[in-house]
Amino acid sequence: MNIDCLKNEYSDGEPIFLSELKSSSEGYLRQQVKRFADNGQLMRVCNGVYYMPYKTIFGTEGKMSIKKYIEKKFLKCSNQEIGYYTGLNLANQYGFTTQNPACYEVCSNVATTKCRKIFIDNTEIIVYKPQVYINKENIKILKFLDLLLCIEKYNELSLEVAKKKINKIMIEWNIRIDLLDKYLQLYPLKVYKSVYKYCGGFKNGLV
Repeated sequence: MNIDCLKNEYSDGEPIFLSELKSSSEGYLRQQVKRFADNGQLMRVCNGVYYMPYKTIFGTEGKMSIKKYIEKKFLKCSNQEIGYYTGLNLANQYGFTTQNPACYEVCSNVATTKCRKIFIDNTEIIVYKPQVYINKENIKILKFLDLLLCIEKYNELSLEVAKKKINKIMIEWNIRIDLLDKYLQLYPLKVYKSVYKYCGGFKNGLV
């Protein structure tokens, strides 16, 4: 491994995890990375996480992208989805609120505890353990149920507009009762209430 290879492989702001670098010796790899960091050829964010130094379009020192860190650490592994944004992030992502989240909330297979807060480069990330292991068959169902879980708290739209948005998501994500019912029992009662309020009960493809 040399610094030129890293420059070619990683884009500006992309996190470099020590665990993903290949070397015949772990000890030698750590020595190399430490030398690059000491020389300013790599920027260290936290234990085992680095990025290539770069300049922004304004000429200032660039930083690691927190979103890219979250994607690599919590949302994708070997091109497989292992997590998703939840809470206020999820409600904002699909246009139910204009509130800007003060932190990032994710639900991920990486989580080993029900809820854990971490700080990366002074940014708070809250990581939740999913109700069940996330895979390509259930990720949309779990994300949809999480949306129903938080929508009452964050929704800024009229009921009719919110219903239309939910209905559109149901169609696009192919949400059906035979899929939904399998996981609905894992969620609190207020999710059932949201189903009736925003989905028109068990209609619109739910039955």
